[in-house]
Amino acid sequence: MARISAQDAGGTNVTAFLDMLARSELGPALLAASDDGYNVIVGSTPAAPLLFRSYADHPRQLIALPKLGIKSTAAGRYQLLMRYYDAYRRQLGLANFSPVNQDRIALQQIRERRALDDIKAGRLESAISKCRNIWASLPGAGYGQHEHSLTTLQAAYIAAGGQVA
Repeated sequence: MARISAQDAGGTNVTAFLDMLARSELGPALLAASDDGYNVIVGSTPAAPLLFRSYADHPRQLIALPKLGIKSTAAGRYQLLMRYYDAYRRQLGLANFSPVNQDRIALQQIRERRALDDIKAGRLESAISKCRNIWASLPGAGYGQHEHSLTTLQAAYIAAGGQVA
């Protein structure tokens, strides 16, 4: 569950969207095997979770993903790349990579895609479409990674308390 309050996030639909993103990026088993995803390093599996111990900073680990033919520094509940963490840390004045700050960064990314009003209004399909270039697991992202269906994501969003328009 998102650590930022619904009030600070902009409503229950917003925190439900954050929870949906985490489930999409990491899956329920990995969320359960970690600190609700906040300490997960890319390449983790439920059987072999790669977890970082300190929220003082982004873990800054470059992980080879041979199946995809890439290396990545993605980490945390929303699988944020190190270079983006550095930029958002400065922009938002963040002191660390804590769970609440990870939520704040994800919200800023959503704002930048102009999807926040869609989420608040329950226009889930529109919000997902606007955010798909950020999160590889969203339908239509096109990064060559597993993409979830809108139906699957909508079920996760509703299970997290979101309302669809």
